Amino acid sequence: MAHSILITSAEGHSGKSTIALGVLEALSHATARVGVFRPIARSTVERDYVLEMLLDHDGVDLSYDDCIGVTYEDMHADPDAALARIVERYKTVEARCEAVVILGSDYTDVGSPAELGYNARVAANLGAPVLLVLGGRAQQGQSEQLGVSDPRTPEEMGQIATLALAELRAARAELLAVVANRVAPESAEQAVAAIRAAVRTTDVPVWALPEDRFLVAPSVRGVLRSVDGVLVKGDQELLTREVLGVVVAGMSMVNVLPRLTESAVIVIPADRTEVLLATLLAHASGTFPSLAGVVLNGPFPLPDDIDRLIDGLGSSLPIIATDRGTYDTAVRIMNTRGRLAADSQRRYDTALALFEKHVDGAELTRLLGLARPSVVTPLMFEYGLVERARENRRRIVLPEGDDDRILRAAATVLARGIADLVILGEEAEVRGRALELGIDLARAQIVSPFDAVLGARFAEEYTRLRAHKGMTLERAADTVTDPSYFGTLMVHLGLADGMVSGAAHTTAHTIRPAFEIIKTQPGVSVVSSVFLMALADRVLVYGDCAVIPDPTAPQLADIAISSAATADRFGIVPRVAMLSYSTGESGSGADVEKVREATALVRERAPELLVEGPIQYDAATDAAVASKKMPGSAVAGRATVFVFPDLNTGNNTYKAVQRSAGAVAIGPVLQGLNKPINDLSRGALVDDIVNTITITAIQAQGEPQGTAS
Repeated sequence: MAHSILITSAEGHSGKSTIALGVLEALSHATARVGVFRPIARSTVERDYVLEMLLDHDGVDLSYDDCIGVTYEDMHADPDAALARIVERYKTVEARCEAVVILGSDYTDVGSPAELGYNARVAANLGAPVLLVLGGRAQQGQSEQLGVSDPRTPEEMGQIATLALAELRAARAELLAVVANRVAPESAEQAVAAIRAAVRTTDVPVWALPEDRFLVAPSVRGVLRSVDGVLVKGDQELLTREVLGVVVAGMSMVNVLPRLTESAVIVIPADRTEVLLATLLAHASGTFPSLAGVVLNGPFPLPDDIDRLIDGLGSSLPIIATDRGTYDTAVRIMNTRGRLAADSQRRYDTALALFEKHVDGAELTRLLGLARPSVVTPLMFEYGLVERARENRRRIVLPEGDDDRILRAAATVLARGIADLVILGEEAEVRGRALELGIDLARAQIVSPFDAVLGARFAEEYTRLRAHKGMTLERAADTVTDPSYFGTLMVHLGLADGMVSGAAHTTAHTIRPAFEIIKTQPGVSVVSSVFLMALADRVLVYGDCAVIPDPTAPQLADIAISSAATADRFGIVPRVAMLSYSTGESGSGADVEKVREATALVRERAPELLVEGPIQYDAATDAAVASKKMPGSAVAGRATVFVFPDLNTGNNTYKAVQRSAGAVAIGPVLQGLNKPINDLSRGALVDDIVNTITITAIQAQGEPQGTAS
């Protein structure tokens, strides 16, 4: 039977989806197979965007249709029959999962005052304890505009808790925990105390999440939907930006300009083209607030000359056209509600960060009876890395501040407290682009690679380091303005603890400065790399798959020792397999002899390491094969670190395992340098960049904190 939890609330718009996302994330860190179930579908007309967001989570492998119980119409027509159907549908999901997040109904316009009671009945019949979500903001229906409403007092929170708990008790539902969401930060402790008094037991934890303006604000895409609009100009990527205000520009441009506000949507009659042009120029000028978008209302197409003029301005600001009148357009925008959806990175990151900061995920999983897992899934491993990075936060420099992927990854890293960041670029440009993308880089330091003071200091240091190569101060001053050199020198001089680059540069461009400036660790002759291969149930280390084409025996020994140290740093007990097409003494030839010699060198230089070689991959991983080919070996059949004889073999193998076995390949992780510098693939996704920053931060922490099998 799955360990399940039903999340419900006493009213609509409580921010239940934020809590559901946080719970799903917490359960994914504790167990391998997590499911999602929606007993009562939001709508039969359109798909449930909250359910789709949860199903998109990496830890969930279920189809949308499998995760729906009944419709609101089914429930109202025959509540008992609907309940029986819900139980039947849920059992199918439960059988496939170790834990299930059950998301209660949403108080739509076909809901009723008894909706909480019915959710409680569902919980009781599914055998799932309840996590009760209480809204910290007054529900004012259509008067709650752009996510803004009055905060509730602690006394009001206590009263709502009392009423809701009575409903749960009447249905004999078990209360697991209470979360007060969107609570005024200054009264959070008092609200928790008032709710605890209503709960009347210390066995039920009560947590409070503070209000976050960006989390409840609608996106530009949400505004587009609300006004039935069409994007006629601008960058579609910017539709995820949050809208924090509305300005109706039904006046001359001299009166509009002083009324512009940060992250606002400007409603402009479509025939007031002079106001439109003034607004676009103000947004681009840097002397007025940065806007979220423009809505042109009314059945007037843009004149061709104006259309051409806007194209010439090169503005990326989204411009939406709608045929609706000014009043109707403004009202619809004001009543647009924020959606927690996977396509809004800032909202998604903020929701997870708030939950992780204010809710004890470990306590939650303990209450659900989830034991420590015997396997390590990719999601669990990635979360473990994040936890390690947070424990001793390091400062990482990102030289490619002109790449949107870097900025998006930086926002996630900062929101989740993984590392402190320095981003190289011109501050106005980087922060301006972050605003356009709707991401928060307020806590990042932005440094120009043309900074005169740092440039002079770096030029002197680089001249000193490369004096034996005839480096002059004049040439050095030019070289250090290259972002890769600038970032590497920041690491070298202790202004940053590590560097991640390569999203827009070649591997050579990224690591050449490291060879010249950072240099290798004592006793290490080469810089090499590993990939951390997160399989379905364990994590392996593959090296070298990215740097050295055809290593010699001494270099292969270096790679093995460095790879074992990297494994140890990331909590993987190193059992090293020196791979070849032959196992033990069964084969001969130059390639096999190279591996045999390298294995002997590893045993000589690091006698404490468990190492076997030459050994074939199947003998290294499969206990049955190992018992026949290399009985009694401490490594055969149990290897965790795989050292490939050459780059051709290593690179192809890691990609084959990644694509064919569905493994998550984290890396390449460079090893052997005095300080951590890591290279990205130029096709890196945002998640890849976040993982690499996390790994670099852990490398920068120093000695490993212990290992686990």
